[in-house]
Amino acid sequence: MSEQYFAQNPQAKSKPMTWAFDLRGHTLKFTSDVGVFSKNEVDFGSRALIEAFIPPNIDGDFVDLGCGYGPIGLSLAKAFPNRHVLLGDINERAIALAKTNAKHNHIDNISCYLSDRFTDLPEQLFAAVITNPPIRAGKKVVHQIFSDSYQRLMIGGELWVVIQKKQGAPSAIQKLNDLFAKVETVKKSKGYFIIRARK
Repeated sequence: MSEQYFAQNPQAKSKPMTWAFDLRGHTLKFTSDVGVFSKNEVDFGSRALIEAFIPPNIDGDFVDLGCGYGPIGLSLAKAFPNRHVLLGDINERAIALAKTNAKHNHIDNISCYLSDRFTDLPEQLFAAVITNPPIRAGKKVVHQIFSDSYQRLMIGGELWVVIQKKQGAPSAIQKLNDLFAKVETVKKSKGYFIIRARK
């Protein structure tokens, strides 16, 4: 069985590749690698989430949960320089790449953490949690991310999620409705749902 991108320490031989992408009005250069989610380009779901995101009307930090090599967290940190963005991922190679990509793009309003979901992030509440969740880790893990996000958001804070219809968007919306005060589908594109849930 091939190694999953949510493995903590990918064993696949490193073969980094670098490309540039325009996101929210900035051209950003990213390096990705084997053993990391979406190693060849910024995936469509992440791009849709980045472009749709609207900051909540409360002060506070953002967290990109399951950040991979950093396209979501870094592009939002670049777009909203007055916010601090935490990037967390269980994958050691992904976190190393996110740090490199932050440096390459001169983004310093970020912090990177090797963390299994929220486990090793600072004990604080966030204004927004943004995630392209690890669907292949299974529904139980994804729904736990939703529950954990609710606990780690400020009142008025928001969870932003991208998920394909065929990979569980309807059940995700149902779960979010059980947890959050307000849930809406902000955008649908090519089978992807961008969902915002407000605490």
